[in-house]
Amino acid sequence: MCRSVLIDIVSAFPEMFQSVFGESMIKRTVGKGLVTIRIHDLRDYTADRHRQVDDCPFGGGPGMVMKPEPFFEAVEAVRQGKTGAMESRVLLMSPQGSTLTQAKVRELSRIDHLVILCGHYEGVDERVRLYLADEEISIGDYVLTGGELAAMVVVDSLVRLVPGALRVSSLEEESFSRGLLEYPQYTRPREYRGMGVPEILLSGDHERIRRWREQRALQKTRERRPDLLGGQDEK
Repeated sequence: MCRSVLIDIVSAFPEMFQSVFGESMIKRTVGKGLVTIRIHDLRDYTADRHRQVDDCPFGGGPGMVMKPEPFFEAVEAVRQGKTGAMESRVLLMSPQGSTLTQAKVRELSRIDHLVILCGHYEGVDERVRLYLADEEISIGDYVLTGGELAAMVVVDSLVRLVPGALRVSSLEEESFSRGLLEYPQYTRPREYRGMGVPEILLSGDHERIRRWREQRALQKTRERRPDLLGGQDEK
């Protein structure tokens, strides 16, 4: 029996997720019952009539800071809705977090319940980082308007690793799965505008094709991402 993963996302802009999660692989995986994704409007957990989720920073400074109360209230509420003794982890999307890698994605895909918090504006109250989030995740060294797009990247990358979402063979040969970039891929037509397909791929010799792909994957990694080789002997 396949396990089911529960993902709760807390955002002040919940409508942003509808088009992304309503298409392609994520939609199919949710339809299979392998993953449940719940989007929560942060404003539903405010106590004032204006449903305010941000305020001016203490000490002065530009912009607005997201208030702690709605995040704490939201996480407490969604945790009550999880099943039994599911392992739960709270992620805060933040440019200050550890950079997302395929190894981290594999780790997250094994957790039964993820709660993803999306910051916005100038950031979130530090008490959310210190006392609510289990860890902070960044998708790269750049700044986005908010954590919503980063949360979509995290969900897409980990949902595809949930058992039953995709064929195992498809996952094994992707970039970063073996520490290498993926080998070059070709499909029909055999020739297009004078550009052909390597003859070895048309040979039917599966062992030669396997070796060719391994060599090309190593070559591409050496040229584009030598850091992935970790200083190991490349010969």
